[in-house]
Amino acid sequence: MKLDRRHFLQGALLTGVALAATRLPVLGRVATGAPPSEAEFSWLEATVAQLQAAMERGELTAVALTQAYLARIAQLDRAGPKLNAIIEVNPDALELAVQADRERAAGRIRGPLHGIPVLIKDNIDSADRMRTTAGSLALLGSKPRQDATVVARLRAGGAVLLGKTNLSEWANFRSTRSISGWSGRGGQTRNPYALDRNPSGSSSGSAAAVAASFCAVAVGTETDGSIVSPASVCGLVGLKPTVGLVSRAGIIPISASQDTAGPMARTVRDAALLLGVMAGDDVRDGVTQTRPADVPRDYTQGLDAPALSGARLGVVRAAMDLNPKTEAVLAAAVAALRAAGAEVVDPVEIAGMKELNNAEFEVLLYEFKDGLNAYFASLGSEAPIKSLAELISFNAAHATEEMPYFRQELLEQAQAKGPLTDKAYVDALATCRRLARVEGIDAVLAQHRLDALVTLTNGPAWLIDPVSGDSYTGGTSTLAAVAGYPSVTVPAGQIMGLPVGLLFTGAAWSELKLLQLAADFERRVAARVPPQFQPTVKW
Repeated sequence: MKLDRRHFLQGALLTGVALAATRLPVLGRVATGAPPSEAEFSWLEATVAQLQAAMERGELTAVALTQAYLARIAQLDRAGPKLNAIIEVNPDALELAVQADRERAAGRIRGPLHGIPVLIKDNIDSADRMRTTAGSLALLGSKPRQDATVVARLRAGGAVLLGKTNLSEWANFRSTRSISGWSGRGGQTRNPYALDRNPSGSSSGSAAAVAASFCAVAVGTETDGSIVSPASVCGLVGLKPTVGLVSRAGIIPISASQDTAGPMARTVRDAALLLGVMAGDDVRDGVTQTRPADVPRDYTQGLDAPALSGARLGVVRAAMDLNPKTEAVLAAAVAALRAAGAEVVDPVEIAGMKELNNAEFEVLLYEFKDGLNAYFASLGSEAPIKSLAELISFNAAHATEEMPYFRQELLEQAQAKGPLTDKAYVDALATCRRLARVEGIDAVLAQHRLDALVTLTNGPAWLIDPVSGDSYTGGTSTLAAVAGYPSVTVPAGQIMGLPVGLLFTGAAWSELKLLQLAADFERRVAARVPPQFQPTVKW
């Protein structure tokens, strides 16, 4: 079976009261209320550095910023355009903001995110009054025993945990006909650039929230494309780290060999700041112990340098089917790279993609069953669901709520798989490693002496379609995802008002280099345009 991206992509607020988790219908009249002006919302498109500077000058507090974001969520997420990006706000957000302000007043600044509200995806554990459900009604009663390591690092860095974002249910590993951005618990997230368009997934809510200035930065997760694709179609920077740079402990899994959390932001520098807080060793995730000792801790260094000058970049054109519109965006991006002094090898060829797709799908089915059952076990005896088999039964018993638009054939296929000792799994994993790493990224980088590969991240956002599911417009995330190597998407242009990103992919642990290249491209092209919450694209 060919692996398709839809497998993956698929005022009370001011008091801190959580938003009701009502499911919004996919179809129906789209609200088109005008977005608030910058005068009404002072922190539109504000960067982390700008927010920190305002706090240092005494012009802003964490409490005021948290209140402003909560008010904007109330105005645009549950009213007005109704993006439906936020699945739940943190009832303790204002208390966390008060604590951050007290520490600042006492001269204690924990780090670059001190007092900055951050949203996280609803498949990341938080041991607080919020729930962690992966968008599934089956986990509404779940209470994680401890924070995910990523959440613990955010708290330790002084960030204000603002809430959780909607997602493609089970990170879009449920059906081949799924609708990205839809979950049984959260309903359908909409793209802020055109409300009838899909935000992609599975980190749909994180992308839409950052694009709409519900926060400056958010955390997404990716198995294959679930950070970079929604970031691309929502006009953002998204970074999928090397597997092992960021701990996966406490994150509801799909794949032990491919899963990772990563930052989503409106600028490269903000993504780099968030990555620096998130990254680190963790005894709860052994793969983090494999990273080299010389991996950087500060991912903001060199972001102002002309990194493209003298860089050698290879253009991977065969990774997606280009049409005249996407070809024009790629051509302009390549021209910008050359104008910046990069040596561009165009094209470079990657062999074996069809075989890689088939092997990846086999690996994910096996690893999903193994990982999900282990996650359920970590919740203890009080867990509402204790196995993948029970989840399948729950969905069948609650089909009206959980399966009104698409089924759960991927869950059923995964349940039919055996243990990770099966020869079919071992062989498929070896094939993935060989094709994506040895004969893929590593070989092409060495053959052409390249610093990175570049291509369009994917096409523009497609229409939300509850009848047929996603009509995905192409994507290029698979090679880096299967290899476990890093990739960074940065806004490159628009097609009829819909954003399209450029993807930089590199060798293992090359995040800093990719961020430097992306920052130089961002500075020269300046392609990001804030969303206007249009009901549809303008003809």
